[in-house]
Amino acid sequence: MKRLLAIAVASLFAGNVLAFDLSSPDPEVKNGRPMPKPQEYKGMGCNGDNLSPELVWKDAPAGTRSFAITVFDPDAPTGSGFWHWVVYDIPLSASGLPGGAGVKAQLPIGTKQGRNDFGERNFSGACPPAGDRPHHYVFMIHALKVDKLNVPEDASAAMIGFMLHSNRLGLAKMTTTYSR
Repeated sequence: MKRLLAIAVASLFAGNVLAFDLSSPDPEVKNGRPMPKPQEYKGMGCNGDNLSPELVWKDAPAGTRSFAITVFDPDAPTGSGFWHWVVYDIPLSASGLPGGAGVKAQLPIGTKQGRNDFGERNFSGACPPAGDRPHHYVFMIHALKVDKLNVPEDASAAMIGFMLHSNRLGLAKMTTTYSR
């Protein structure tokens, strides 16, 4: 009985990652709140500025060697959600990204952007179908146990997500919403 209880308790913690903090200094971009127009996509009927919000993180777990950021819409009418941004190999020295960092010139040296579900290697803002319920946009910062993520240059967002999960020490989330 004690052995069974020990196994049950251990299984509760298996695969868990340590939480740390992710936020945006932008007063318009807050957890649980709608994103402003600058974070809307430019294209496909949307006419926002397509700017990633400023993001900051702190209290990464011990052993962190690099970071990655993903932005995912689980409400997209695709059957599998929608990746809006995949950024990896962010150096350990980074503690945030400025607003508009989805433009390569504004990312830390060595940082890579994977192809999102728009087929682009940048931040692609919110663009839910007009009249649809508010969509949730999950911004995640992944603390990784590797300096560089071992993925091919043409890796899909899903493959990069799999490798992030396999190498993750900690995870922080901020969920915003958007509708039009």
